[in-house]
Amino acid sequence: MSQMLALALLTLILFIGDAVAVRTKAWIPSIFVCAVLFLLGYWTFFPQDIVALAGIPSATATMLMYLLITNMGTLLSLKELKAQWKTIVIALSGIVGVVTVLMSIGVLLFGFKTMVVATPPLVGGLVSSLLMSDAANAAGLSSLAVLGIVIYVIQGFAGYPITSIVLKKEGQRLLKLYQKGELQAKQANSTVEKTEAKTNQSKWKLPEKYNTDFFKFFKLAFVAYLAYLVSTVLAPLVEISPFVLCLLFGVIATSIGFLEKQVLQKANGFGLAILALMLFVLDGLNRATPSMLLELLFPLVGSIVLAIIGMYIFSFIAGKVLKVSKHLAFAVSLTALYGFPADYIITNEVIKSLTDDEEEKAVLTSHMLPPMLVGGFITVTIVSVILAGIFVGFL
Repeated sequence: MSQMLALALLTLILFIGDAVAVRTKAWIPSIFVCAVLFLLGYWTFFPQDIVALAGIPSATATMLMYLLITNMGTLLSLKELKAQWKTIVIALSGIVGVVTVLMSIGVLLFGFKTMVVATPPLVGGLVSSLLMSDAANAAGLSSLAVLGIVIYVIQGFAGYPITSIVLKKEGQRLLKLYQKGELQAKQANSTVEKTEAKTNQSKWKLPEKYNTDFFKFFKLAFVAYLAYLVSTVLAPLVEISPFVLCLLFGVIATSIGFLEKQVLQKANGFGLAILALMLFVLDGLNRATPSMLLELLFPLVGSIVLAIIGMYIFSFIAGKVLKVSKHLAFAVSLTALYGFPADYIITNEVIKSLTDDEEEKAVLTSHMLPPMLVGGFITVTIVSVILAGIFVGFL
């Protein structure tokens, strides 16, 4: 198979996944469709190294992970997170619930190493799944490497419908309060934050004609290199994943204005990075035989069920303490199963289903959307990467 034929087939699969997700309003996630098509391809005519053949070997994927995770750090708005501190506490409590239940009951049922591989993808997304899959492969645990990817593929099926149900209940509660005159729309004010961001960036930013895509890539790569360098210096004292430090260094570099927010998008590299990493993650399915998938079915379903139970119990307790609705608290915790953009899509779909009145939609949006977005950012973008960096050392 030629390189361009391989690339054309793989990008067609990604497009089909997106098309199905759009058509079904994300109820059938694109990653699931892609995974099924990849499996069918590997079981029929795909070469086992089709992703590398298409031009994405492991070294390229690793490089893009450094850039992508550092770019994640640029998304962090300290002011927004401060305003949503209750959401952060609830999101973290849900993750604590997942870790507690899986590393106790889950270990008893499925074994320690299985739960080590399963836990980070269950509170994260693409990056944590890839980290755990690579670590399992390096440890010679090929079936568990597949489990890390399959969990990432399947978990949304549990998260989407449950989130929709609890958000509808929360929306109905908020509408009743609004109709009684006891609730108003929240007004977002980001003027101060935007002014501070411009002041910070003026310290580092070159004149626009020199601020090229290559300069943006250089700054991103330089920050990622600093994170890698610090991880190697600290290695004799403490093992810290360079990817965890990339996230931290991305936040710091953005806070001081060295990196722009979403710098990878502005350098026109985000789409290609996601495409390459998606293909590299799905490439892990080339070892998945039908018998292996049947063998993984019990730990797969069991770990997802246990994770959701842990999320519910701990988010319920946190919601009670912080006086946040149990429905909203549970929905925020569930964002760990899918993250952005599914959290945005589901919330908007629920709001549209509850009312046609524009004022009511605005009220629901102002009270429901910010916590859902922040919850997804905390769980999938930040904590899952940190957790994966820690759990890698257990294999």
